[in-house]
Amino acid sequence: MPIENRPLREQVKEELIKRLGRGTIATSEPINEGQLATELGVSRTPLREALITLEREGVITSERGKGFRFTPLSAQEFRDLSAIVATLEALALESSDPEHLAATAPRLLEEARAFSAPQAPHDVIERYDDAWHDLLLSGCTNNRLMKLITSLKVTMHRYERVALGDQDILERSAVEHERIAECLQRGDLDAAVAALKENWNSGMHRILEHLKDSPRAPGS
Repeated sequence: MPIENRPLREQVKEELIKRLGRGTIATSEPINEGQLATELGVSRTPLREALITLEREGVITSERGKGFRFTPLSAQEFRDLSAIVATLEALALESSDPEHLAATAPRLLEEARAFSAPQAPHDVIERYDDAWHDLLLSGCTNNRLMKLITSLKVTMHRYERVALGDQDILERSAVEHERIAECLQRGDLDAAVAALKENWNSGMHRILEHLKDSPRAPGS
């Protein structure tokens, strides 16, 4: 694991989420802290700090004498996460500098039109959506809010990757991002916020519909 100029517990936490998302950590067994610390090349202290943080976020649970294990997937939790992220992204958009939004709108529209495929592998959609939403909210200066959004999205990706698999083909609405950008170009922030919430809501339903018929689907 590369060493960065950030608290080690944060790097360990992100690495654990990535491994969980890739399916390289068994969710049905207790976490072997000693083995995991060795694999990551860190001591038990930052690993345990990361695990405790993930427990507070609901990603893992702990039992006395049994250690930590990852929380089972739940379709209801995915619905809850989607609603929370939609609300927080709407707040970030409302908090963004109006001049920045006006200047960024043409690029947002251009990139939305460039990726207009109605279907694509999940990993392609995920990378595009993350980058597009990052650009959309790049004018928000509330760093705590943006970190919270990023953290929740990582947890959402855990659901999507574990349950779907990167190469699963998903349907997407190619016009949703265009609608948000067009509202911003007109200077209609309220309409853009409404379109952003609808984008999250419809995306949630598209994934849940896919999960319903998947052998890897979480319980409802």
